[in-house]
Amino acid sequence: MSNPIVLYTDHSINRYLCYNFAKGSGSQMCHVNNFKDFSKSIATYGYLRGTGEIIHKVKNFFYMDHGYFNQSQRSFNKNRTVIDKFDGYFRVVYNDYWHNGSGSKPADRLRKMNLKFSNLNKYGNYIILSEPTSDAINYYDLKDWVNKTIKEIKKYSDRKIILHNRGSKISLTDLFPKAWAFVSDHSSAGFKAMQSGIPAYFTNETLKHIGEIKNIEKHEINYSIFNNLAYEQWTIEEIHNGECWQYLKQKFNEKKLNK
Repeated sequence: MSNPIVLYTDHSINRYLCYNFAKGSGSQMCHVNNFKDFSKSIATYGYLRGTGEIIHKVKNFFYMDHGYFNQSQRSFNKNRTVIDKFDGYFRVVYNDYWHNGSGSKPADRLRKMNLKFSNLNKYGNYIILSEPTSDAINYYDLKDWVNKTIKEIKKYSDRKIILHNRGSKISLTDLFPKAWAFVSDHSSAGFKAMQSGIPAYFTNETLKHIGEIKNIEKHEINYSIFNNLAYEQWTIEEIHNGECWQYLKQKFNEKKLNK
C-alpha cells in the first residue's frame, strides 16, 4: 500500500485531522485547490470544500470523519460543526465512507472505551426517522429520502413514525425512552440508539449489514458490531503516532493475500 497524498482544506477540523494523519503515515500534504494528479491515492477528512469532488475522481481514497461512538464533543451552528476538544474517536475508511461492522474482532478495544449499554427496549412504540442534512442529501443523492423511507418502513411496520433532524426542538435523548427503532441513512446517532437499547436500521448500502428496514419488527441488536467498529476508529494520538496507519496497511495486506 503506497502512502496517499493527504488533501487539506481551510476548514480547521480538516486541517488538524489531515496534519495528524500525514504525520502518522509519513505522507505528503497538498491543499485541495492544488491537487491535479487523479491517478494518486488520497486521504482527507469530509466531503465538503472540494474534497468530495476529488474523491469521486480518484481510484483509491482514505476517508476520515467522526467515529461511530465516543466521538469528540461537538456543536452545530447552521452548517458549521465546532469541536471544542479533540478527545474522541475518528473513523478512517478505505474506498468507502463507513465500515459495515462485519468481522470477528475481540472486545478488548471496545472495553477501553467504557461504553454503557442499556437493555433492549421492549416497550417502545414509535419509530424515529432521522433526516439527513442538506449537505448529505446533495452529496449522497438522497433526494426525497424521507418519503421513500417512510414508504419502505410501512411495508413492514404500522407503528407511528417521528421525523427528527438537527433543527428538531425535542432531543433524541428525550425520544429514546419510548422508541421501538431508529432509522437513518447513515447517522452515527444510530449507534447511540443501540447503546440505549433501541435497534437501528440503515438505508445506506454499506450500513445495511448492521440493520435493514425489512427486519424492523424483529427488534434485534447485533452487539458484536461494536467490537468490530471499535477497531475501525481512532484517537488523534493513535492517528498521529502511526498506529492507525500500521493497522490499515496490515488490513490491506491481509485482504490482498486472501484474494
